[in-house]
Amino acid sequence: MSLLLGHIVDALGGSLEGGTGDTPISRIAPLEVAGPGDLSFLSNPRYQQQLAASRAACVIVAPAMRDAAVARGACIVVDNPYVYFARATQLWRQHTAPAGQGGVHASAVVDASAQVHPSATIGPLCVVERGAHIGAGTVLKSRVTVGEGCRIGERCIVHAGVVIGADGFGFAPEKGQWVKIEQLGAVRIGDDVEIGANTCIDRGALDDTVIEDGVKLDNLIQIGHNVRIGKHSALAGCVGVAGSATIGAHCTVGGGAIVLGHLTLADNVHISAATVVTRSLTRPGQYTGMFPIDDNARWEKNAATLKQLHSLRDRIKALEQALKAA
Repeated sequence: MSLLLGHIVDALGGSLEGGTGDTPISRIAPLEVAGPGDLSFLSNPRYQQQLAASRAACVIVAPAMRDAAVARGACIVVDNPYVYFARATQLWRQHTAPAGQGGVHASAVVDASAQVHPSATIGPLCVVERGAHIGAGTVLKSRVTVGEGCRIGERCIVHAGVVIGADGFGFAPEKGQWVKIEQLGAVRIGDDVEIGANTCIDRGALDDTVIEDGVKLDNLIQIGHNVRIGKHSALAGCVGVAGSATIGAHCTVGGGAIVLGHLTLADNVHISAATVVTRSLTRPGQYTGMFPIDDNARWEKNAATLKQLHSLRDRIKALEQALKAA
């Protein structure tokens, strides 16, 4: 399968320079391995040396890289090469695997009271429980479970093994034992949300757990009960968000990070990978909280020193007061 370079430009825009529209493109490939017939992209000027050496048929570049790209060969000049690359992958998928017409796989189990839009796709071995709602154009891949009363909006993609609407982790202690708190809420997911494989989103205890429009969740994420995630936020793999936390719009959370329960992250907060968020963050910005990796013996010495910081602070304060009094 191939697409003409001119067809790609006609569909996505951009300025084709140093080449012709009748050039066939057989695949989209990384810059360092692309060969004749491949379309690639350069989004970071640091890789300019790779651009000069690349054998790609055409490279997507920003205006600042136009001259270097033309000196090498054909290029498509656009303001944002990375976004153009993303659009190109969508165009490629449309031609190689056209979207289905919706429908429920024969092995799926859909409760009679559930509402599934005719254009939605319910994959093999999925379970859609009583009162659930699946919006137009939404795709559930294989083995997805949508719990009772949960709602998924339009044009969502839910990958294999996702569980939406399992009980939240709610128990009341009594005499050394645990009494279950029934989870009476549900999960509400907006439009254009994508949820990675084996991610779990718990139903709310009383109110609903809410995932707003455009949110992107990676694989193996745990979203606790009554969490709310604002529009167009993105969480990377293995993130854990504890119950009743609120994450604002346009936030990002790096892989393996933890957000503790009942905290609030303002809009445009960005959490680095492996960070543990232990307090609410009310101002936009990048936040990091991790102890750098080191040789184990040196790490143990540094960790022991850190444990003494509180007493060291008290000694410094006492010394400062003594100097002032002298």
